[in-house]
Amino acid sequence: MSHVLPPDALKGTRIGVSVAPSADLDRLGLAETDFRAVLGELVRIVVPAGGELAYGGNLSPDGYTPFLVERARAYAHGRRALVCCLAWTEHRRLPLSELQRRRDQFGEPAEIVCLDADGTPVDPAAGRGEEPVSAFAPEIRRRALTGMRRHLTRHTDAHLFLGGRRSGFAGALPGLMEEAFLALEAGRPVHLAAGYGGVTAEIAHALGVSGAPVVPDPADASPPDPRFLDGLARLRALADAPARQVPPGNGLTGAETRELAGCRDPHRIAALVARGLGRLRGGT
Repeated sequence: MSHVLPPDALKGTRIGVSVAPSADLDRLGLAETDFRAVLGELVRIVVPAGGELAYGGNLSPDGYTPFLVERARAYAHGRRALVCCLAWTEHRRLPLSELQRRRDQFGEPAEIVCLDADGTPVDPAAGRGEEPVSAFAPEIRRRALTGMRRHLTRHTDAHLFLGGRRSGFAGALPGLMEEAFLALEAGRPVHLAAGYGGVTAEIAHALGVSGAPVVPDPADASPPDPRFLDGLARLRALADAPARQVPPGNGLTGAETRELAGCRDPHRIAALVARGLGRLRGGT
């Protein structure tokens, strides 16, 4: 099945892709290639239906941004299909010429949006020269990452969550956990592809979404980061708030949401997300 949705079914819809590596892949019998296959299938289904993707990450050559750009290029057909949002600390740590080279390299299918420390789009050349900034204070990094995530929430219609780090993160909370909290707080639909473990599985458990795998910590695991525990507490508080639907309506039935939470088949994950988006748009 090459198209789950007809052309233009998602025109004007932008889905945020909240993805980060999952430390659980090996223990779940999965590989990074499986993980990336989910992203590739999402692009293959969403972009031909007229939708856009938005991702807040970095421009590392082996990261998810170049991967998404190349997949989007195959289906964009002369239009923008991907918005890459860079936190202030991400674009300022690159030489200005390198940032321009990446913009030229990505071309029409992908727009790079550079943000200030509070998440407002800025001209990346303003107030700086060629040389990058080599280091940032931890509080500046946290502020810039939160600003970028608030920008994504304001400019997306729904979010897909996949993987995510429980430790080794630079923000106020684990990245996907903060993005989930902001999306839920704003009433955005969320799709939790938790079958690949990571923080996405923790988000599903905190919100009471069954179907996600339970992956025990390894015997030599370090004590959890207090920021991780704080994020779980915030999500549980959202879920317990009176009269709040958590997660908010994502276009899927309860059974489909549970299936998505445990699914490991890349095509099925993308098809479920597309189905939910299509229903939200009044389509198929």
